[in-house]
Amino acid sequence: MKNRLFGNEVDRMPDFIFRMMKVFYLIYYFLRPAGKYLTKFGIEPGFTVADYGCGTGAYIRAASDLVGENGLVYAIDIHNMAVEEAEKIIDRYALSNVKAVLADGNSSPVPDGAADLVYAIDMFHMVSDPEGFLKELNRITKDEGILIIEDGHQPRALSKEKILASGCWNILSEEKRFLKCSPLRSA
Repeated sequence: MKNRLFGNEVDRMPDFIFRMMKVFYLIYYFLRPAGKYLTKFGIEPGFTVADYGCGTGAYIRAASDLVGENGLVYAIDIHNMAVEEAEKIIDRYALSNVKAVLADGNSSPVPDGAADLVYAIDMFHMVSDPEGFLKELNRITKDEGILIIEDGHQPRALSKEKILASGCWNILSEEKRFLKCSPLRSA
């Protein structure tokens, strides 16, 4: 029951929880604009960025502004309601540099090595197959790319354990709210 309520290792949250989360985040991000947080990630104009687990789309508009007209943002989620929210935001703000993408489990149609930077915010705790998830993020990240991953609702030690056990990421630094990682490539 605890996993269902808090989302640990359930992959796709129930629709009613998604709706509740949307209302909560409307208030939360009104008080704490998402764009300020994204500036800590090192996103530059012209970057291709993947917002993996985009959820209610709180970061999409800010990411679009940061990458600029020559950049691209993939707003990716496994929940159809999240992709619908991303599409609404894209239409509402005429974001020509954002593509909403529905993932199927640990697989997305994003091309190999497409992203300069991938971020996964407040969702890692929900992933039931962290190894498969982290391999997918590695696949879509450029060789010199970066992964920013929040712990979500799990201890930092568990996040680090999962990341290192995947064999596809090196932890470069630890910040208060996230880990910054670089991809490992097989020889």
